[in-house]
Amino acid sequence: MTKIVATLGPASANLHTVLQLIEEGVRIFRINFSHGTFEEYDQSLNTVRLASKKISTAVGVIGDLSGPKIRIGDVIKDGVILQKGDEVIFQKKELITGSKGSKQSKDLIFSTNYPAFIKEIQNGQQILLDDGNVRLLCRQKKGKGADQKLICEVVDGGLITSHKGVNLPDTSLSVPALTEKDYRCINYAVKREIDFLALSFVRRAEDIRLLKAYLKKLGVRQFDPLRHREQYHKVRKINDQRTDIIPIISKIEKPQAIDHLEAILEETDLVMVARGDLGVEMDLADLAVLQKRIIRMCHSYATPVIVATQMLQSMIESPTPTRAEVSDVANAIFDGADAVMLSGETAVGKYPVETVQMMNRIATRTNEFLQIEHFHSSTPQKLQEMRYRTPALAHGVKSIVQDMKASFIIMWSQMGGGALYLSQQRIPLPILAFSSNQQALRQMSVLYGVTPFYMAKPSSNSEFIRQVDRMLLQKKWAKKGEAVVFVMGEPIDRVGVTNNISIHYLGESDN
Repeated sequence: MTKIVATLGPASANLHTVLQLIEEGVRIFRINFSHGTFEEYDQSLNTVRLASKKISTAVGVIGDLSGPKIRIGDVIKDGVILQKGDEVIFQKKELITGSKGSKQSKDLIFSTNYPAFIKEIQNGQQILLDDGNVRLLCRQKKGKGADQKLICEVVDGGLITSHKGVNLPDTSLSVPALTEKDYRCINYAVKREIDFLALSFVRRAEDIRLLKAYLKKLGVRQFDPLRHREQYHKVRKINDQRTDIIPIISKIEKPQAIDHLEAILEETDLVMVARGDLGVEMDLADLAVLQKRIIRMCHSYATPVIVATQMLQSMIESPTPTRAEVSDVANAIFDGADAVMLSGETAVGKYPVETVQMMNRIATRTNEFLQIEHFHSSTPQKLQEMRYRTPALAHGVKSIVQDMKASFIIMWSQMGGGALYLSQQRIPLPILAFSSNQQALRQMSVLYGVTPFYMAKPSSNSEFIRQVDRMLLQKKWAKKGEAVVFVMGEPIDRVGVTNNISIHYLGESDN
């Protein structure tokens, strides 16, 4: 029911491991564009596609854009140690910190990869290095033009090596949402038909609109896919193999994103609670509350949500997680996450397969506990306001399957929009979503409760019911006489129109 996202890396980007990860429950793989080359991305993507084909399972791929990550410049090989009370200077000219052969404070001069760094930071603002492990305060600006410098004081010290990340929680930055590398990665993602793009360091809705506008120029974003798929048939002719859409995942990891969350949800297709940078830039004690707040607001907007970062972090080195990590994964599911994500655990960890096995076990037990409660969850507010046909049907299906004690919900969802609406009702039953569109199947792989299946487009609704009836009985997923609920359009080949609910008893005539 809850989907598992796994990050590919040296520990997992080979066919044998990818096949194992899919068999253990991974339904979406993440390629992190912050690391590696386009040749390596190609190898990873080809491996996932081949594995997916080998075991006939729809598996999505997320391309995670690097975004405007600020990093310090070069530091001597062994790094430099910053001690509490040290004076640290940032300058515009590039240099190698500590290159004079000393690690004393007089040599603690850094540069960064962000040209406006010194201009935009003000006195009294924090500068966090290495995921917040080292904290500085800006005390003074000196000089002008190319010679301008920031004079800072070390509040919390530590070892700093080359290219460590910089977080500026108090500073309003003018850095654009997309870098030159991001644009190259977007072009690559469109060319290779990657299924999702994750936008890093989202601060406001304008960041998402910038990405949408560029995708539209590339011909893959003519409208918002998850909110307006009912109108898709009016926009262009459907290709049975592609959607010509790349949904956008907005990564919530900046304080400004929290301030503009509703506006972001009006624009985005999915959300990722990226707890790494979010926990650095905001009070760590607020993180659990923020997670719940973001997920609840996503539910209100019928927006799928992924929870990420350090979920089973100790399994990078250990074959078993801590008790706190197990509770963390379960609590994300209790909060209502559609998917939970593994990062370093599967990218560089020693136990990628065991980690997925553990996450699957936790998710299965948690969802079993939630079965009754989910029937009483409310319909997303924004779905009610849309007054679209499909969300209304989805709400009706929820009542029907509870009354009928149905075993499955089955639908024909050519573009995936109908599957989204059903998924966001949080119905505690498997939703079997069939489509002849390969990319739509992969994009449905992130949705709570949805299992996508390929099927050549049937000639009629009756033929669709007959084929699924035969499949369920042959696979012994259900017994003759069990009730299932079909959700589809009439006629079935009319894209964007879901207007029919049928109660069917397996093994009986569909008439």
